[in-house]
Formats: sequence, structure tokens, C-alpha cells
Amino acid sequence: MTGVRVRPAEPADFPAVARLTVAAYEADGQLKGEHGYGEVLADVPTRAASGAVLVAVDEVTGAVLGSVTFVLPGTPFAELSGPGEAEFRMLAVDPGAQGRGVGAALVEACVERAAGLGCKALVICFRAGLADTAYRLYSRLGFVSAPEKDWSPMAGVDLLGLRLELTGG
Repeated sequence: MTGVRVRPAEPADFPAVARLTVAAYEADGQLKGEHGYGEVLADVPTRAASGAVLVAVDEVTGAVLGSVTFVLPGTPFAELSGPGEAEFRMLAVDPGAQGRGVGAALVEACVERAAGLGCKALVICFRAGLADTAYRLYSRLGFVSAPEKDWSPMAGVDLLGLRLELTGG
């Protein structure tokens, strides 16, 4: 997508990543009734120490428009990935930048990273009933339902797993 570039986050980006991630999750209604998840989302240094935090930036202004955390199995933020798989979490687009292809650019960067590492698949989960836009994006990019990856981190929070097979992995 023109006008947006994805790159690894730098420590100077962390405050913007924290703000936009919490704002995006709040705008989607994903923090209602949550106990502490907003703090987890805002703790970008811990995420960056456990995986790769990527940011999408406006090529003209340099503003951070979105972010995602890419992880491998066995790392602290991995929830569903198994051997040969990579996973991404906490995909967020600043509510003011939605509709510009930022989310797709971030997912595509994760696909490229996973393929480059020789992974056979990329997995993600999203909250059932609250993330219709996310589901449409993932479906459009080739992710399919992976019911074996569905799980619930707490009562009333059901997460649905999706998987994208990667060629050459």
C-alpha cells in the first residue's frame, strides 16, 4: 500500500504504539470488563523483548499508524503457535488511520517474516463477535478457521483461531 511503510519499532515509537493499541482495542469494545489487559497492551517494552514489534508509519509524516507483535512458539507472548508456526498478536490500527490499508500492510509483513523464517504457517486469534473487521481482513488475506486453536483465556472471552498455510515452510 502506498503511503505506508512497515518497519521494526524503535524505543521512541513505544509511547505511540501503547496509545494507539489501547485506543484501537477500546474503540472495538475489546477492553470492556477486562481486568488488566489494557496495561498488557500498553507495555510495549515487554512485548519488544519477547518478539518483534512492527509499526506501520506514514511515509510522509512518519506518524505511527498501527502496530503488531510477531512471536514464535515458546516465547512469552505466544498463545497458539506450535512447532513450525509463527503467530502475531495485538494488531492495532490507530482509529484515525483505519481504512488506509494499515492492518493489511502489518499482516503482510508478518506473513513475509514467517515465510522468511521457514515457518509452515502463521496463526492468529481474535475475539468472537467483536472483531468483524479483523475477521474480514484475515479472510481476505487467506486465513481460514482453525477450531483446534480456539480458546478462552477467561470466562466470557472466547477467542477464535485462524491459520494461514505458507508455501515453502
